[in-house]
Amino acid sequence: MKVSKLFALALAAGVAVSSPVAAQHTTMAAQHPTMDIVDTAVSAGSFETLVAALTAAGLVETLKGDGPFTVFAPTDEAFAALPEGTVANLLKPENIDQLVAVLTYHVVPGKVLSADVVGLSSAKTVQGESISIAVKDGKVMIDEAQVVTADIETTNGVIHVINQVILPGQN
Repeated sequence: MKVSKLFALALAAGVAVSSPVAAQHTTMAAQHPTMDIVDTAVSAGSFETLVAALTAAGLVETLKGDGPFTVFAPTDEAFAALPEGTVANLLKPENIDQLVAVLTYHVVPGKVLSADVVGLSSAKTVQGESISIAVKDGKVMIDEAQVVTADIETTNGVIHVINQVILPGQN
């Protein structure tokens, strides 16, 4: 898999973008480069909560569509770190609008590879608000979440794995 300019710059500068999670997802991308965003997330095995939330929100078919999309995908550990009951509350049918808002806040229209991020300080999400993009303390950050794996290319976009769930209105 081709290493992007930002990833290469981050490595050269000692930016912390490597971890056991990063290695797992990098291997996953190399093994499954012809899958769409949803199938790639399912095959990884570490996005079960995200996939369940996408299903509950009715967004699976959208993210299996042509795209392209850029998804900042929180891991199961990221969802588990939310206050107790948050995920269960969001998955209730009466909270579908809030769930859709949270999930679409993790999606940017178009395919934004890490090499493209170098000149960006923010990006408008499908939800409508903008996420902040920065390098802080040598780490690539999306709002307050750290990118732990960048540029998992799919047939309809790209996934960047993040270590926290980002929430609209928090930026």
